[in-house]
Amino acid sequence: MRAEVVKASSWRTTGRLALAAFTAGAAGLASAQSSIGLFGTLDVNARWVKNDGSPRRYSLSQDGLNPSQLGVRGIEDLGDGLKAGFTLVSTVFPDTGTASGKFWNRRSTVSLFGKGGELRLGRDYVPTFLNRTTFDALGAIGIGNSFNVWQLQATYPVSPSFGNFARADNAIGYFLPPGLGGLYGQAMVAASEGASNQGRVLGARLGWASGRLDVALAWVRQRFDLDSNPAVTGITAGSHQDTTSLGGSYEFGPVKVLGYLDHDEREALRETKGTLSALIRAGASELHLGYSRSRLTNRLATNANTVSQVAATAQYNLSRRTAVYATAARLSNGDHPLGNVTQSVAGWNATFAGSAQTAQPGAGGNSKGLELGIRHFF
Repeated sequence: MRAEVVKASSWRTTGRLALAAFTAGAAGLASAQSSIGLFGTLDVNARWVKNDGSPRRYSLSQDGLNPSQLGVRGIEDLGDGLKAGFTLVSTVFPDTGTASGKFWNRRSTVSLFGKGGELRLGRDYVPTFLNRTTFDALGAIGIGNSFNVWQLQATYPVSPSFGNFARADNAIGYFLPPGLGGLYGQAMVAASEGASNQGRVLGARLGWASGRLDVALAWVRQRFDLDSNPAVTGITAGSHQDTTSLGGSYEFGPVKVLGYLDHDEREALRETKGTLSALIRAGASELHLGYSRSRLTNRLATNANTVSQVAATAQYNLSRRTAVYATAARLSNGDHPLGNVTQSVAGWNATFAGSAQTAQPGAGGNSKGLELGIRHFF
């Protein structure tokens, strides 16, 4: 980390007007203070997964509590309430020492912060994903995460960038400033730029947090620019998927109760999914409990299928940065009238599950697993 003084030249008239509108009065810069920091997470676990119809699989896996990642971020104080900043975050695989193909795949943004809020440009999380991760005691990773029960993406698969899943490339985002009496929110628009793996994305999130209560509503629409084999994916060129997410949490004493409810619509397909979870703290120990459920319907076929999962994580914090944990989960796949929906605690399809399992469970089968791991922040 270092600091340096930067002499700034006067703004052009147009630049001054634009910044004044955004920062509510920031007209010029006299000096700037800069800082850059490196941060990251390493989370590695021993995993056991047994799916109906295939042998058990033992593996050394990762990301039981938190995603393993390497990041760089910086902030520059431009004066008069204006700051500039950046965040770059990459997935790392500590069990093998490799990295993701898209290096800054988790986040790659540059921002201006002012009295009027934050303007953020680059690859970032979509608003609905933030609801799902904020209001789930087991997070978005590990064998107990609620994403395991999602059927729409597994039954009618498209690229992970589709389906309002997690992140959007080419995004412009705006975030409300703090100090609004607990009100927070954001808006996002992302261009497709003719890419085959992402259509245009529009989204917003509005929430309120005060004392022990936190609630938020999020919505995202993703337009599919390209025809992507409708018989398999359920989408045609020009169609779209809408996702609405309502989440909340409440704390009383050492117990925090969390939950979210999502509704997805993609042409004739409808999926309602959600989770109810709890976080119980006792000294350095934590207990995370969760129940997740998904129901997918096809209006044209007039049928439906339900997938459910129960999970628990016992965590002991050796310090503020280091923890050991154990997670157990069991998933039930229902009777599969919609087709070969074969969810697993290792991931919703073979691509996400990777080598942590021998094979997906058979149609209507169950999946169960156990993780024992270590998580360290730096």
